[in-house]
Amino acid sequence: MNNNLISIPEFLRIESGALGKLGEYLKDSGFKTAVVFFGNGLIELFGNKVLMSLADSGIEVLEYMELDSVDLDNVTELAFNLPNKTQVVIGLGGGKVIDVAKYTGFLKNLPFISVPTSSSTDGFASITASLMINGKRCSVPARIAYGIAVDTDVIKSAPISFLYSGIGDMLSKITANYDWLYEESCGYGKVNDFAMMIAKKSVNSFVRTPYESIKDDLFLRELMDSLAMSGIANEIAGSSAPTSGSEHLISHALDKFLEKPQLHGIQVGIATYIMSIVQEHRYERIRSVLTDTGFFEYVKSLSLNAQDYIKAVDIAPSVKPYRHVYLHEEKYREKAKEVITADKILREIFHLN
Repeated sequence: MNNNLISIPEFLRIESGALGKLGEYLKDSGFKTAVVFFGNGLIELFGNKVLMSLADSGIEVLEYMELDSVDLDNVTELAFNLPNKTQVVIGLGGGKVIDVAKYTGFLKNLPFISVPTSSSTDGFASITASLMINGKRCSVPARIAYGIAVDTDVIKSAPISFLYSGIGDMLSKITANYDWLYEESCGYGKVNDFAMMIAKKSVNSFVRTPYESIKDDLFLRELMDSLAMSGIANEIAGSSAPTSGSEHLISHALDKFLEKPQLHGIQVGIATYIMSIVQEHRYERIRSVLTDTGFFEYVKSLSLNAQDYIKAVDIAPSVKPYRHVYLHEEKYREKAKEVITADKILREIFHLN
């Protein structure tokens, strides 16, 4: 008998004009007081719309502020200085402010509402927060959002790089799941069948979505829906294994030594393509999606260095030594490095031709 309890968001609203309806969502959930954290520069852009929406629905905003720091000490101080009447914490913006709101809610045992302004990763629906601890970015446990509100008009207005980042992060579920199965076959850990199913369904639904432009409403809703489902898969598994494998280790390794890393999902998307060839699993589908969406054309403009990715492949196993995915074995690291320098598309991306 399985007595595990899992949490899922109370609501998921992905629609045009969602920012102006935020007060309605909170009122329907019974909240009366809130603290709102905005990402850097976002009060000027969205503050009036959000605060008016909350006021019109009778939600008292006890405090609102812009945040940029994800230092653990600062976040902890912020959490324990929240007004006593706070019923819910809202994080509106990119990954930083959502991680702060998420962890603040976790520390104070308060529900957290995730309002992402870009589609760059699945972090808005994840069960962890990325914070700075002693000068190093670390993943710390948190809880899944009580509610998620995504305004597709806002997502459309974000730089195209964020959209490509979300596409790269979404596709990584294909290689991550294959890594997870391989890990179990090697005697390390056990796959949760239901979490695996949710992760697979999320990415398969996304890659089958018809579109004329990646800014089509249907495409954006499907992308954000699928990224949210990925967060639920992690909640079920109790870890990031359903959505993070070798491709994420490469990206995390790049973050460690590059002075200016690319967006997480950009690095992950490239690494996903590399690993799909290494795994000999669905690489044609991944190649097709990254080509048709324009992802490959975009990353060709970024002046990426093949040697950086080769170095990241070597470092990757040390990022999570307690796991055992493909890159934890030397033969697959060597194959990945060969792919980086031999594959036609990658040679164009890294300007090796």
